[in-house]
Amino acid sequence: MSLTAVLAALALVAAAPSVSPPPSVTQAAAQTDAVTFTRRTIPDGDVAVEVGVWRPAEAPADARLPLVVISHGNGGDYRGHEDTARALAATGFIVASLTHTGDNWRDQSRATDVALRPRQLSLLIEAMVREPDVDPDRIGAFGFSAGALTVLTAAGAEPDLSRVAAHCQSHPAFYDCGLIAARGLPASGADAVWTHNPRIRAVVAAAPALGFTLTPERLAAVTQPVQLWRGENDRVLPSPFYAEPVRDGLPRPPEFHTVPGAGHFDFLPPCSAQLAANAPMICAPTPGFDRAAFHESFNREIVRFFRQTLVSGKP
Repeated sequence: MSLTAVLAALALVAAAPSVSPPPSVTQAAAQTDAVTFTRRTIPDGDVAVEVGVWRPAEAPADARLPLVVISHGNGGDYRGHEDTARALAATGFIVASLTHTGDNWRDQSRATDVALRPRQLSLLIEAMVREPDVDPDRIGAFGFSAGALTVLTAAGAEPDLSRVAAHCQSHPAFYDCGLIAARGLPASGADAVWTHNPRIRAVVAAAPALGFTLTPERLAAVTQPVQLWRGENDRVLPSPFYAEPVRDGLPRPPEFHTVPGAGHFDFLPPCSAQLAANAPMICAPTPGFDRAAFHESFNREIVRFFRQTLVSGKP
């Protein structure tokens, strides 16, 4: 699986009209029976960061609701986990997802600048807590792949990028090593400055990228409840280099799920027939695995976890 082919497929998934209408510089809103959606931007210096926000269609007046922020994987955008966002919003959460600058299907210029991602996620959190219906004391974060690394870092992790060179020397064919070979690490390299946001109370991390950079010492500050996922047949970020170091290094044992038969891209929602025809590397069924059925249970477990940790207070 070549890096170019994967990114091209992700571009098709993100850009296809069947997923959502083309982005606009103006605010746009849409509504289903249970959920409202708004597309907006937030400032990051002179850059406008694209954001999607899902809310319950009906909420008590003056209610302050828990917030979940979402960080997509390499080459994606804010729409990449819309099914999860809608599932959460339908059960009483506000959900905000951003398109990471320089690491999306339009622009890969900063795809390996992994320190930029948690900084932007923190900007999103701070923008959302100014909304009158957001409870600033009940905030969770969900991320997939590079997004999983992002939410773990925002929650307190400090990846040790000095471990990348030896890892990629041993595993040059791995996806992350191909991306680094093509793009290089940012100039800061192992001296990256990581942004943490203490507002994050709970984390869901699916198929985390660069897990091997997260030693127990580098995970020591992640004391929040964590729900951690890996696909049994993940060939993009294969075992035991990614999810397992996170599982074993967290100071508080996570709720850990290994999904039998799942590949890496099975954590993305099922594709339409049109997308499946145009982006087989992302959308083609994993043999013997039902992605649609999995996402029903995946979203149900995520909703349960965030309800336990952010609503009932019983992680």
